[in-house]
Amino acid sequence: MEGAKDPDEYIIKYGSERFKLLAKNAISLVEFKVKMLKNKYDLDNATDKVRFLKEITKVLSEVENNIEREIYIDKIAEQYNISKEAIFGEVNKQMYKNQASNNNILSKPVHNVDKPKEQVSEAIIKRENMILYLLINHYEESIVDMTSNIVKEDFKLEVNQKIFEAITEAKERDKDRILQVLSNIEDTTIQSQISEIMLSDYGITSVAKCIEDIILIYTKERLNNRKFDIIKELESGNLSKEEASMLEIELNNIIIELAKIK
Repeated sequence: MEGAKDPDEYIIKYGSERFKLLAKNAISLVEFKVKMLKNKYDLDNATDKVRFLKEITKVLSEVENNIEREIYIDKIAEQYNISKEAIFGEVNKQMYKNQASNNNILSKPVHNVDKPKEQVSEAIIKRENMILYLLINHYEESIVDMTSNIVKEDFKLEVNQKIFEAITEAKERDKDRILQVLSNIEDTTIQSQISEIMLSDYGITSVAKCIEDIILIYTKERLNNRKFDIIKELESGNLSKEEASMLEIELNNIIIELAKIK
């Protein structure tokens, strides 16, 4: 609004119709906030661009309407040359933090977490966390393929089993509902793990390719485990001729499948 210090003065000087036109063409509060942030940062500077992204995701996380939020994300991604997936991921993290904070979960003291009985490699932990990250941040793209190929028992960490179960058993299957379900969990061990998962950077460039690779890894592991089980059974010498023949056929098929994967 130019030429006046407030709406009253503007209407007196230019009339109510011109003020209505001004109001009609005004940008939204979200767009205004983003515009102000753009003026605050140098988007040609990588560090400033990261800060800009962090700031706008805080603004977008406060937009309650899903469709409205997605429209803003599309527009901002195109206008500022930022990946939509990157924005969605950061917005979901912020929304989760907002919901968890509202429920006073993250403010609760986190008790010492018992170490798992069996040692689990860092690579497996990272893979499990990535699966849960995809299910939380890219629910629609990942839920069908993940749950068709991965079960709770595939997770080595018990806490990850519980998070996977909470996600897959949610009655209303949409991204916002999943965030709400997770933020309502009162177990501090689970909350600590969810926070770590949500705030980690997995360097995902393609969600579809990441899902495909993870499923391939689990498929290969299952085939290898079954292969070794069959070999042990065959070496035991406790099988009938017919049983041994059936296992040899299965073993041969598994070897063929593994060769295709390689």
